Amino acid sequence: MKRILFVDDEPNVLQGLQRMLRPLRREWDMAFVAGGSEALQTLEGNPCDIIVSDMRMPGMDGVLLLGEVKRCYPESIRIALSGHSEMEMLCECTRVTHQYLAKPCDPEMLKTTVDRAIGLQALLSDDKFRKLVANIDSLPSLPKLYTEIMEELSSEDGSIGRVAEIIAKDVGMTTKVLQVVNSAFFGLVTHVASPAQAAMMLGVDTIRGLVLSSKVFSQFEQDKSGLDLAAVQHFSERSGALARRIAMAEGQPTKTCDHALMAGMLQDVGQLVLANHLPGEYAEVARAASASDWEAEQAIFGCSHMEVGAYLLGIWGLPNPIVEAVAHHHCPGQSVGNDFSPLTAVHIANVLLRDGGGDSAETPGLDLDYLQRLGLHERLPVWRELCAELHHMEELT
Repeated sequence: MKRILFVDDEPNVLQGLQRMLRPLRREWDMAFVAGGSEALQTLEGNPCDIIVSDMRMPGMDGVLLLGEVKRCYPESIRIALSGHSEMEMLCECTRVTHQYLAKPCDPEMLKTTVDRAIGLQALLSDDKFRKLVANIDSLPSLPKLYTEIMEELSSEDGSIGRVAEIIAKDVGMTTKVLQVVNSAFFGLVTHVASPAQAAMMLGVDTIRGLVLSSKVFSQFEQDKSGLDLAAVQHFSERSGALARRIAMAEGQPTKTCDHALMAGMLQDVGQLVLANHLPGEYAEVARAASASDWEAEQAIFGCSHMEVGAYLLGIWGLPNPIVEAVAHHHCPGQSVGNDFSPLTAVHIANVLLRDGGGDSAETPGLDLDYLQRLGLHERLPVWRELCAELHHMEELT
């Protein structure tokens, strides 16, 4: 059983949690403690898989507690549960929590969040990589874009439109902004259609506070990983755009089309994680020219950027369709669904863009068995035409 630790200084809240979660005692090994110091003592003898903590507590508050958990038990998934919604609280929480739930929390929401976190651990079986990913609080950005957004946010008349435009071009910034927007901090229930819209929903003052005080964005330092971050960013933008076009061509709902856009942009976020944190090993991936990147990663690391990226996005609370698309975009046949999804669109876009959108009889990397399972294999000419149209538009601009 997975071990879950709940921390709150209010006895009534703890008792309420115990009553609410009692039916799950055969599924979860649960502990309930009344403060930060007691929580750390409990963890010394028995680390937990997930910790759910209140933020405002006397003595050691939730920020200090989760900061210590991050330092000493980085593999634990950290969830904040709080009734406070001040900007200061958001800035303090962002660097130490994976997700933020608002009090009073609906029992089903809490159960779903914890269940999902538990389920995600099956994506990434290696403890070393789970620990690495769970300890990440920001992703590296292109130096040029990092400089641009810092200048815009430091300006007294910084424009949210310009800030949103910069964020939408950068995988690292997009991922962090989507994490914040998808948390319960703002009580947002509006569907997020794009990275730019996510930035607009937060507003320039919120983003400025997050960036300048909490340093939620970071700059990619040139290293020995061999990863061309500019190329990754460019491909991600194009893949998201094409995935959205494919979903629209298949008559999918607006939400599916929007998820396809964001999943396409975030599909290679795991590469940023591996290259930034394991540059020496990742350089071997670049040298393994005979294999695809994910197969080379699998051979060298025992996992690929698909699982790493999906695990990060999952514990950061991004929507399931995006997580699934990132987890399987090179091998969609491993998924269980039989309907068109953002995964379908991202897989097709990824393959066609890497193949140049060619019209050869065979398209390397395309999972035809998966497309036949969905009854979509005859749509390939339509998707190739969409890819050609995207190429033509790029040439014009």
